[in-house]
Amino acid sequence: MRNGSGRWGNALACAVACLLVGVQVFAAESPKVSIDAAKTGEPISKYVYGQFMEHLGQCIYGGTWAEMLVDRKFFYPVTGDVSKAWGKTKEEARILVASPWLIVGEAGALKMQKEKVYVKDQQAPEFTLTGKPAGLAQEELGLVKDKEYVGRVILAGDASAAPVEVSLVWGEGPKDRETVKIDALKAEYAKYPVKFKAGASSDKGRFEIVSKGTGKLWIATASLMPGDNIKGWRKDTVEVLKKLNAPVYRWPGGNFVSGYNWRDGLGEADRRPTRKNPAWTGIEYNDVGIHEFMELCGILNTEPYIAVNTGLGTVEETAQEVEYVNGAATTPQGKLRAENGHPEPYNCKWWGVGNEMFGNWQLGHMPQKEYIVKHNKVADAMWAVDKSIQLIGVGNAGDGWTQNMFAGSADKMNLISEHTYFQDKPDVPAHVNLSVAAIKAIADTHRKLRAEMPELKDKKIPIALDEWNYWYGPHVFGELGTRYFLKDGIGIAAGLHEIYRNSDLFFMANYAQTVNVIGCIKTTKTAAELETTGLVLALYRAQFGVTPVAVSGVPKPLDVVAAWTADKKVLTVSVVNPGAESCDLSLDVAGAKLSGKGKSWTMAGKDPMAYNDPGQPRKLDFVEKAVDGAKTTLKIEPLSVILFRLDVE
Repeated sequence: MRNGSGRWGNALACAVACLLVGVQVFAAESPKVSIDAAKTGEPISKYVYGQFMEHLGQCIYGGTWAEMLVDRKFFYPVTGDVSKAWGKTKEEARILVASPWLIVGEAGALKMQKEKVYVKDQQAPEFTLTGKPAGLAQEELGLVKDKEYVGRVILAGDASAAPVEVSLVWGEGPKDRETVKIDALKAEYAKYPVKFKAGASSDKGRFEIVSKGTGKLWIATASLMPGDNIKGWRKDTVEVLKKLNAPVYRWPGGNFVSGYNWRDGLGEADRRPTRKNPAWTGIEYNDVGIHEFMELCGILNTEPYIAVNTGLGTVEETAQEVEYVNGAATTPQGKLRAENGHPEPYNCKWWGVGNEMFGNWQLGHMPQKEYIVKHNKVADAMWAVDKSIQLIGVGNAGDGWTQNMFAGSADKMNLISEHTYFQDKPDVPAHVNLSVAAIKAIADTHRKLRAEMPELKDKKIPIALDEWNYWYGPHVFGELGTRYFLKDGIGIAAGLHEIYRNSDLFFMANYAQTVNVIGCIKTTKTAAELETTGLVLALYRAQFGVTPVAVSGVPKPLDVVAAWTADKKVLTVSVVNPGAESCDLSLDVAGAKLSGKGKSWTMAGKDPMAYNDPGQPRKLDFVEKAVDGAKTTLKIEPLSVILFRLDVE
């Protein structure tokens, strides 16, 4: 079903692209693109539209999770000097390196202590009150007029320390605030809910915890979220995530997982420890753990894919994690899960055995011979808990690691992971081709291994391309928060085309990393928006077919793919044109009779560096229109991605 070069999908895509845009008839000498709808390839797996979220930068906290307060459990000692709170790396990423909390009143009233704490082995502010206003405040909060905000504070204190006033502030005037009074305190920590409505919009909102009493006051933690949060997740971000309709989400890493103890994310969120991020910069609040991730998957109607720690983690810990997630409530770990609020097993099917263990940057990195032994032990232990789970091993096609994993662990995995990132080229066609070339190189390596390795003679191990994306440019949206442009959206479309052309190899792909961190969604404090890359992923997921068909005669620099829908009532064609010129094409379809009815979706622009910004009107989007599927010569716009659906008689 593939020609000698394995590139039949390009021709098909080119033909379809012309059809989608076409409104003119051109000369007969226009290049002819042939589509043979009778020649079909392996079905395209829905899982190639997956996503990946890692605890890094503002992917989870500051982007997807709704918590507005930073360092809410006082990992850093409060000094009042917030000018030192945010550091800048050489990549200009905004990283929390010290306490963001201001001291209200005299600094001498505050002592950071570790004796009376709510979170084990952490610290808490203690105030010695003298009747003057004293407490803490945090600024730089994003507020929206008339929006409700909910939260809580956990306090302890002498009776004379009450009342404590907790306020949300949106301006400089005395009426530009709303205050909740806590009239009585207990000697031991207690939780006090608070609720506010913002009187104005502001990026300089302020949250205060202040007492004018006497005696001792302890503040264990505080929390503030928009009132419309969905089980702790940002409503605006969730709404955009739903547009992606991704069928699977990989979590929690990434490099992060090789130093992550999954037990830190269990139990009451306010008692979970804050840690230094083990792989990246900043701190990890552990407010998002297994239960929160699973709730997000339920909200998005998607499947979870959990990576386990084979770096610093032990074989026993990985097996216990599987039991915690999938075990019956009668098992030791299942019982603990039930005690934490979820009696029924989560039944997670997809499990990653480690992350990038081939790299010396990975925590727990070891020689591959040793790692193969560990992988096999981990796989056996996980399957001993739940034999139905699908295990995804660590691969790296570029340096022989994948080959060695197949040789030593082919029977200890169901799929194998590959990662690829591409940077930047000033020439747009060359920039777009980076994704195609990188994905094709992985596919070519796997074809060669399947043909040559005896371990794979009777066993096909599909690829999970569970990290792929462009990665370059300044960090506009926090750590690794790069911006994406029209040329990147075109490149991601071309990358999907290459995955389709190798649909017999790629079972899963997970775009990295969904929100802010090299993500297809970017956020501000109060808004979320799809990048050009996200627009492409959402459209292809919604409209492209499932059974690829053969294409030939595609002229450069176009890239074209085509596929039947599952019911074979529609032929879908997608065309990428990274060139600066429009393109005239003739279309020749065999094996299907077009009815003449159809639709097209086009994203195009004059500037390859155009982009969308959260909270601002879109500069780029797909424009839908009806098309005449009977046209035989069509015009493709420059710098465009075009997808059309052509009805078949």
